[in-house]
Amino acid sequence: MEFIELILINKLDGVILKYPHHDNVDGTVCITGHHLILSSRKEGVRELWLLHKNIDCIEKKENKLSGGIVQGGSLYLKCKDLRIFQLDISSTTELNLVAQTLENLSNLQDPSLFYPFFYRHMHPIMENGYTLYSIEGEFTKVLATEEWRISRVNQHYTVTPSYPKAVVVPKVIDDETLLAAASFRQGGRFPVLSYRHNNGAVLLRAGQPLYGPKHRRCKPDEHILNSVVNVGMKGIIYDLRSSNSISQQQNKGGGTESAANYSQWRIYNRSMDDVDNQQQLLESFSKLVEACLDKEISSDKWISRLESCGWPESVRNSLHTACIIAQHIHHKGEPVLIHGTRGEDATLLVCSLVQIILSPDCRTIRGLQALIEREWLGAGHPFGTRLRCGPHATAARAAPTFPLFLDCVRQFLEQFPCSFEYRQSFLITLFEHAYASQFGTFLCDSDQERETRGVYEHTTSLWSWINQPDELTTYINPLYDPTPNVIWPSVAPMSFVIWEELYLRWLVPQHTEEREEQYKVIRTREQHMRSQAQQLRRELLDLAAQYYNRSDK
Repeated sequence: MEFIELILINKLDGVILKYPHHDNVDGTVCITGHHLILSSRKEGVRELWLLHKNIDCIEKKENKLSGGIVQGGSLYLKCKDLRIFQLDISSTTELNLVAQTLENLSNLQDPSLFYPFFYRHMHPIMENGYTLYSIEGEFTKVLATEEWRISRVNQHYTVTPSYPKAVVVPKVIDDETLLAAASFRQGGRFPVLSYRHNNGAVLLRAGQPLYGPKHRRCKPDEHILNSVVNVGMKGIIYDLRSSNSISQQQNKGGGTESAANYSQWRIYNRSMDDVDNQQQLLESFSKLVEACLDKEISSDKWISRLESCGWPESVRNSLHTACIIAQHIHHKGEPVLIHGTRGEDATLLVCSLVQIILSPDCRTIRGLQALIEREWLGAGHPFGTRLRCGPHATAARAAPTFPLFLDCVRQFLEQFPCSFEYRQSFLITLFEHAYASQFGTFLCDSDQERETRGVYEHTTSLWSWINQPDELTTYINPLYDPTPNVIWPSVAPMSFVIWEELYLRWLVPQHTEEREEQYKVIRTREQHMRSQAQQLRRELLDLAAQYYNRSDK
């Protein structure tokens, strides 16, 4: 397809841009295959570059004059990064041409036509982000225990297209057993290692078991799970679905593990249907954004509306579930298996949050990048499908699961401001680039699709850009004080904070970085005073010792 076929008008003068908290801009709009560019040189050079893929929804409002005559109108561009632009165009014909052109270009479905395949990074790439995190490097300590191995049974993506080529499995389990277990799990997603804690307890994830109408048994699957349970201990299976959801899946041949067949495991339900139900989660996110954009509503009603949208409850539910599972691993040393139906949404979300609770590495910039590579990109979260639309539109199977994860991490940052190397701006950057980007990291639905489409060869990784020294420093939290401790977030309703720096940033001026610098000054002063107090205590002890020595004489 040639972009020229989709561009009905490529240049238009006299367009007025209206944008909250900014002066109106009278300028020229240029439309390329990937960008809408508005430039004005009337009061110095001012330019706006907007990726078409960032446009979520286009609303057209025509100007109706007396007598029913229509003359021009406005286009409202509602973006996935939550900005809303108003373009005033005087001619009705040109208004319609611009609207249709932007509709054409913002609704392209073929990833090979997206901007990352045309973007060329202007600076030398110091490290290739696509090869930065390997399974061997990420699981070095695990593989050194002689209890685990790397399996390449999925080398050609024939076992399950949503898994990567290599996964970590118990060393006593051969590939034939994995193949047999794959036929028993939804999407072929047999149990694989997600995380091993420093006490030896492990976190596994999988798809739901496929029992079928005859409730068939799969001994290879049982063998995989039983191989990680120590003598005298029981493992824990957390099915992230409600009883109703499990019943519905049973009618389709799915279900949950049988207590009789998995006697070495205790099976619990922890409903996260609000996350695995894509339509429900998208509606919740849309209501949240709509509430944040409503300037007319009073403060009390706004809080009530915010809570009723369901998003805060999904955040708390995700954190609470992660805390429960982390307690099994950290306090009791019990192995845990997590799954929902397919294991591509709530399962990955909870696995990621558990690791942030338990592992200090995940609280660093590179550690979070590695976590996203392992638990989202490599684990088959369908970014292309889930983030096809934002809060202003609807699309089949679209859902803001990854933005929900980022919001959960934001709650951690609020409660533990000194425990994370990255600041909020890093999370916001991930939010923006997951929806629309010049980089290829979040393209497509799986590792297999990215490889087939040549993403790794023909696009630049987001990590290659972020990890440049000059760029990396902008994301470093000035309050960061590394700690090896486990962190336990509060999940009480009053602990939830609205992510103003993201949801309200285009409406209300933000001063996050200034506050962080102020906190840094206060923290430095506090540390200096503590040091002085310790010195005075030592001097007091020395004086006391000298006094008692003299008294003894």
